[in-house]
Amino acid sequence: MSIRIVLAGISHPGNIGSAARAMKTMGLERLHLVAPQRFPATEATVMAAGADDVLERAQVHADVRGAVADCGLVVGTTARSRHLPWRTVEPREAAVEIVAAAAASDVAVVFGAERTGLTNEELERCQLLLTIPTGSSYGSLNVAMAVQIVAYELLLARRDAPGDDGRRGIPLASAREMERFYAHLEEVLEDIEFRDRTGEGHLAARLRRFFNRAVPDQNEINILRGILTSVQGRRRRAGEPPPPKGS
Repeated sequence: MSIRIVLAGISHPGNIGSAARAMKTMGLERLHLVAPQRFPATEATVMAAGADDVLERAQVHADVRGAVADCGLVVGTTARSRHLPWRTVEPREAAVEIVAAAAASDVAVVFGAERTGLTNEELERCQLLLTIPTGSSYGSLNVAMAVQIVAYELLLARRDAPGDDGRRGIPLASAREMERFYAHLEEVLEDIEFRDRTGEGHLAARLRRFFNRAVPDQNEINILRGILTSVQGRRRRAGEPPPPKGS
């Protein structure tokens, strides 16, 4: 499967092992770890209870950016409300979208540190937020429990998905390609002196959320980059006479 589970900033190695076990029982094997405090560790192997192979193949990254760079869809998990709105769905709805996207692109589901979850900077790299509903009196889920719930819904969504006819759609733009687009967009906005007139400093974040919600494919992001390049070219030739019509 082209679906990976990303655990960011996990402090307790036992949680890594428990998450690996949760993944394997639901048919997921691609585990990526971001700056774990201790890994590999005996506690992780003990808690994996037969999912040692998932731990052995786990990839370790310095940051979330590196862990999701080649993914076309990045789903962040959160239990907190946010000042600026992301699109937020529950596991069942998210699983259907994840499985559909995974037919053509790598997909990452990112879980944050036990106490703090994902940071706002990490969430900025996500196109979709996933939240797990809980009872009103107590809403604390261990990270491995959260992985188990999401992995179970992914299993159901894969089981119920239409059969594979061998055709794959156009891959989604990867997180790396999206970061290049955002850098290009900021460059053009600077060139044309477009400023955040609200004074809130949220322009870049709002633009990221706007384009992240669209989940563009590689063709679409290439079109957008082409438009930006054309704007830059026109800007640089501003002192020249306009080209003849039809040229």
